[in-house]
Amino acid sequence: MAESGKKGNPWDFLAEFKGTLFKGEWPTIPQMFEITCKRYPDNRCFTAFAPSELTLTYAQAREKVLQVADYLAELGVGPDAKVAVSGKNSPEWAVAYLAILYTGATVVPLDYQLTDKEIDFLMTFAGVKHLFIDAERIDDIDAKGKVALEQKISLETGHADYIFDKKASKKQKRKEAKETDLAAILFTSGTTGNPKGVMLTHSNLVADCYLAQAHMTLYPTDVFYALLPIHHSYTMLAVFIEAMSVGAEIVFGKKLIVTQILKELKKGNVTMFLAVPMLFNKMLKGLMNGIKEKGIVVYGIVRFLMSISGLIKKVFKVNPGHKMFNGILAKLSMDKIRICISGGGPLPSSTFKLFNQLGIDFVQGYGLTETSPIITLNPVYAYIETSVGKILPRTEMKILDADARGIGEILVKGPMVMQGYYKNQEATDEVLDKDGWLRTGDAGYIDANNYVYLTGRKKSLIVTEGGKNVFPEEIEDLFQLYDQIDQICIMGYLIDKKNKSEGIWAIIHPAEKYMEEMAKQHTDEKVRAEAVRAQMQEIIDKVNKELLPYKRISKLTVADEPLEMTSTKKIKRHVVAEVYKDR
Repeated sequence: MAESGKKGNPWDFLAEFKGTLFKGEWPTIPQMFEITCKRYPDNRCFTAFAPSELTLTYAQAREKVLQVADYLAELGVGPDAKVAVSGKNSPEWAVAYLAILYTGATVVPLDYQLTDKEIDFLMTFAGVKHLFIDAERIDDIDAKGKVALEQKISLETGHADYIFDKKASKKQKRKEAKETDLAAILFTSGTTGNPKGVMLTHSNLVADCYLAQAHMTLYPTDVFYALLPIHHSYTMLAVFIEAMSVGAEIVFGKKLIVTQILKELKKGNVTMFLAVPMLFNKMLKGLMNGIKEKGIVVYGIVRFLMSISGLIKKVFKVNPGHKMFNGILAKLSMDKIRICISGGGPLPSSTFKLFNQLGIDFVQGYGLTETSPIITLNPVYAYIETSVGKILPRTEMKILDADARGIGEILVKGPMVMQGYYKNQEATDEVLDKDGWLRTGDAGYIDANNYVYLTGRKKSLIVTEGGKNVFPEEIEDLFQLYDQIDQICIMGYLIDKKNKSEGIWAIIHPAEKYMEEMAKQHTDEKVRAEAVRAQMQEIIDKVNKELLPYKRISKLTVADEPLEMTSTKKIKRHVVAEVYKDR
């Protein structure tokens, strides 16, 4: 059911267009866009505030998409072709993505943070002949690489090959994709050796888009904020495709800078804010610190009212907090926000709880690139703070090799599960069986009501001296709201070679503001380093008291430099392990 008290499914309206605009079980992405353009032609579709303001309605966006699709078709782009798009979030990126699919070709979204050499390698591997990329890099890509590109098109104005200036000499006949055709190849990791290019069909992405709406009602009046890199499956599906499916507006953010984010949230009247735990934690810290500065009495009153608000919301399913704390939320430019969704990593239940108490419908979901990506989502009307959500309709899940607590590897099967890894059958066979069950590599358990709880990544598991299993994420979560810490990475270190048992090791990069304060207090570098280490150890000692003995941290390394992260702000554990292995 779509929402408490409502009958039917959010995708039931598609029946009106079946047989005319599409014929399969699900429309393709272009067919879905056509349906929305028919329903809401005058709704705002794509908006950007920088470098200059640009807004396209659905009708205007469709016109641009068809123009670029015809241009690509005239170049010979069609079914079986692979076309790459790489750049900062923008309406041009979105138009390029759709135009590629309108030709029947497959889109290959590439991480803009990759080096020229890495992008070249992936394009060569995927057989890409055409590339959309930002103007600042267009001349460097392919200059000395192995890939032989036939066409490079700029996603930024002011360049001779700007996307919106490209037109075919005449209208082209384009071959439409089928729902079972490959829509996108998403590279998850590996830019050398055998890259993992996740193959997703139109029906994988569209089915996932609509099935997720069974747990969350979306409206054509919603405004989504595309802040995280749009090449990543999380933003691509949960913002870009979801918004287009209902006729909502997408505001494109380019930088993870809090001041700019707050400005764009306010200016764009954003109602749907999707981000990673790190950003939500930072925003919440700033908000709560601001309340603390008003004095202990004011802080105590606000926290008491928050607890009352949260209780009312939980028990009576009404939300008094949004009105009660409207002034406080306005300071974070969150007074217009209807729903916040956290994804891309574990979120402390305390963050989840505090946002809900403040009147924000705050939920989290879970998924993988290999599952398009959403497979669970917390319903707004029945959320559980410690869960990553309820399993989506038409989706099966089971636990492999469950232990006494019911914890084991999560396996999933459903219409959103990938077709396999591009040109990598060996890697495909490792995770996807002949019956369609995908091994997620994540450990967790499922309760009687189909809510899923994660305990960590199977491959990052630490096996302690007593043979106990420890998931780093469980421990890292306890540090997320300490202002002195910017990043923490929990790993195992070998303490017994014979038994291969491990101790728990914390690698901490302190927060910049904290280090500035310490520099004022201790001018001597050596004394400062000792004071910082002592403070980090003090925090660890506090956290250790909350942990079972076998989970307690026994080794600390303070990192001078930030720990290397992915574009979705996850710490690269393998890189950190290599950098700090001898320290």
